[in-house]
Amino acid sequence: MKITYLLTWGDEMGGTELAAYTQAAHLAPRHDVEVLSVFRTRPEPFFAAARSVPRRYLVDRTGPYERPVRPTALGEDACRTLASLPSELIRPSWESTFDRLSDIELTAALGALDSDVLVTTTPALLAAAAELAPARTVTVHQEHRASQLRGASGEPLLVYAPRVDALVSLTERTHDWFADSLGPSAPELAVIPNAVPDGFRPRSDLGSRTIVLAARMTPEKQLDHAVTAFARVADDHPGWRMRIFGDGPQEVALRRLVEGYGLHDRVELLGRSAEMEQEWATASLCLLPSRNEAFPLVLLEVFAAGVPVVAYDIVTGPAEIVRHGTDGLLVPPGDIDSLAVAMDKLMGDDATRCAYGRAARDGVRERFSAERVTALWEELFGRLTARRDAPERLAARADRTGLRIAAGGTRSFAVAAPATTLAASADEQKAREVLIQAQDRTGRLVRSAGRLAEVRDDLTARDMADLNLEITTRALEEGAVPYLLLRDTRTGHRVAVPAEHRERACGALASALQGLPVYAELIGPRGAAPGALLAERLGGAGEVAGLRVFKPVTSESRTLRYGPAYGCTVEFWTEDEGEHGDPWAAGWRRAPRGTTLRGARLPSLRPDATLRVGEREHPASSAFTELLMWDVDFPVDAVYTWVDDGDPRWRAKRAAWTERAGGGRDADSGDVRFRNRDELRHSLRSLAMYAPWIRNVHLVTDDQVPDWLDTSAPGLRVVDHREIFADPGALPTFNSHAIESQLHRIDGLAEHFLYLNDDVFLGQPLRPDTFFQSNGAARFFRSPTAVPPTAVTPDDEGYIAAGKNNRELLRETFGRVATHGFLHAPHPLRRSVLTEIADRFPDEVARTAGSRFRSHTDLSVTSSLHHHYGYLTGRSVPSTLSCSFVNAGRYDHHALLGRLLAARSHAVFCIGDSAEAEVPPEEQDRVLRAFLTAYFPVRSPYEKD
Repeated sequence: MKITYLLTWGDEMGGTELAAYTQAAHLAPRHDVEVLSVFRTRPEPFFAAARSVPRRYLVDRTGPYERPVRPTALGEDACRTLASLPSELIRPSWESTFDRLSDIELTAALGALDSDVLVTTTPALLAAAAELAPARTVTVHQEHRASQLRGASGEPLLVYAPRVDALVSLTERTHDWFADSLGPSAPELAVIPNAVPDGFRPRSDLGSRTIVLAARMTPEKQLDHAVTAFARVADDHPGWRMRIFGDGPQEVALRRLVEGYGLHDRVELLGRSAEMEQEWATASLCLLPSRNEAFPLVLLEVFAAGVPVVAYDIVTGPAEIVRHGTDGLLVPPGDIDSLAVAMDKLMGDDATRCAYGRAARDGVRERFSAERVTALWEELFGRLTARRDAPERLAARADRTGLRIAAGGTRSFAVAAPATTLAASADEQKAREVLIQAQDRTGRLVRSAGRLAEVRDDLTARDMADLNLEITTRALEEGAVPYLLLRDTRTGHRVAVPAEHRERACGALASALQGLPVYAELIGPRGAAPGALLAERLGGAGEVAGLRVFKPVTSESRTLRYGPAYGCTVEFWTEDEGEHGDPWAAGWRRAPRGTTLRGARLPSLRPDATLRVGEREHPASSAFTELLMWDVDFPVDAVYTWVDDGDPRWRAKRAAWTERAGGGRDADSGDVRFRNRDELRHSLRSLAMYAPWIRNVHLVTDDQVPDWLDTSAPGLRVVDHREIFADPGALPTFNSHAIESQLHRIDGLAEHFLYLNDDVFLGQPLRPDTFFQSNGAARFFRSPTAVPPTAVTPDDEGYIAAGKNNRELLRETFGRVATHGFLHAPHPLRRSVLTEIADRFPDEVARTAGSRFRSHTDLSVTSSLHHHYGYLTGRSVPSTLSCSFVNAGRYDHHALLGRLLAARSHAVFCIGDSAEAEVPPEEQDRVLRAFLTAYFPVRSPYEKD
């Protein structure tokens, strides 16, 4: 079998390169194996293992200019020109190193490939192979990172994966994410770990008192955590030192950190080493404090040398290699205190450290031997090549591609499942999960994100948090465990339990939740591995600061997932003995970590009040039932303005008035501003999902109602333009500035309200104080985009002209010049401020209200003028909000939609459009409907059954 591994730069130092060469070397004795590197960057490759594998290069970068490696008629000028042009095959956002010359060479090389199997090693190369590889060549992509956390570089994965034969992950967590994201469009999915490279490996005697790390000095590797943790325990272990191998952009900062701790004589920064096998043999302990890893090959090298490891238990990687309490220790991600405690344990206990080292060396050969891993690759390659000539193969590939496109996928966008930060279950727990799933009679239990999850499409974020509170408190009550509900600002609920009842609480939860797909994430575990246990296993949790109890739930589409962020946190509060000079606090109770709205201590955990959640009253402290200084206790409404451009009656009316106006309309009044893609339905879903505190929703329309809207739904009112315009003669209007100038006239509107266009969506659970201060002040969110400091011109877009008009009005009134606009986000408004603006500037507001189409004399009252005027009169304040804007008319922006789905990282986002769109309207519609349905699968109470 001829197998080709495709690398971007096969000469460089990196985990992907080392893994590829290791696999190639293991397969070479029985197969024709080669490495095809797009670029040659060194006279000799960095890794010695590369020199034993046949290599081919396409583009040489070692000379004075970039040129093809093959004999070529291209001269220096042509090569320099091609190398200066951006790649058309691989987008810079995927991988910036490619150019037009590499496009030409890749096209020629892959088009003529005669290999049986082509293995790609980056998403960018996957895209190239999907486009260029011969149909008969089996294409396999091996993903070397945690794909769900890749960001822009991972965009080709979900778009092009249906067009290859197999997609191989290093870990089950990444495999599960691919399965959830791709669904029926997935190629064959497999999990194959990295193998320990063959050859002699010197073994450490663990007597050197040396901690060794090897990593690029980048923020992702968090080497500063290692230095800080060492600084906390160094005085207790005077014979120990730390050696860090690698280089990168954080080297200077790390040197300063070392000097700041006074550890310059005990912490060495040594640069790269090509002989790490020898360095591991001198180590007594290794650390891996990374933020993200896929399957760190470095841990296999460390274990082969018989050195134990302390690592953060991140999403993928360490937990698949390190067996907690056997060959190393896992600690909660980012927890430097726990990292230091674990280091202290192994640095101070020679017997345990040596036992872990022996287990590491013995176990790594058994679990990740070259023989075992190579057999997995050979089986996969053999099975795929055996059926490569079957007509069903290419037909299945075409079907997968079609399913992906039909689900909304394009060359830039593919529906993605949300990423999770929770580490996977251990093998013993997985076996128990299989039994629980087998005993399920509902058919609604699935495996998602490495956990059992119930499939439901009917729970909002608040519903999920309340359900987890109910599950937790019922169990505590059945076990007669006292608890106190703490009012909090977090998404999930918190309860306090006296620390002396920790064992009883864990036992009560384990008993009540036996056999159920409910988990508990351990908070501050002492001894136990971090992560999430089935709640039935909490009897062995040991000493923990708390638990986060949650029932995993996923949507039918697998694009919405509720996990520990919505769980109920059970905190074990200790008795405060008045240390640190606070004798008055003796007998009080102290939170194990963090604080509450009333501080980190309470005089007692005895309930003297109740707090209502849903239909239940829970025991609470009166300290949390009082109105606190920062509580927003006034009602907040929401207002939408909406139009359906597909309504024939409305279109005829607009056309008639356009003709009557002489056809004079600016671009802002064209179809793009009125296009209806069902955004309103999903914006209302976002409101119901993430802002359940909204009192009433007022939908302002021009005698239109969506056919799916339940106009009788509590808290919803449809408001016609006729009800709010002071001058009915200004109707009908097709000018959003005009409509917005009259919103303060809505009957029954609250003093405080959010104004949203239907293309604005909430992306995360938000609170009223995100938008208003407790004293009633409205917040506003400045945009980095400045309003041009010039007079209004006929070429200005409507919103620019309105911003300039606002500026002149404010200059004349207050003598101050407004410079910037505001984010495309919900606008927190006060009715009284809008009323005052209308009364103070009657001519300007009336002129805006009277413009049927956008005019260069308009004001933008709700989206700009209110914020400036409110600020200058003391009723609005600047604030911040994580906000994203996506232009549906640009292909490169479609990739942002996939990232929004996977990360759910923004509080709000807006999906706009432009008159000069490169994406056809029909394609925009298809992509946005797919995205919105995926992000907001839960129906709102405003929709008909």
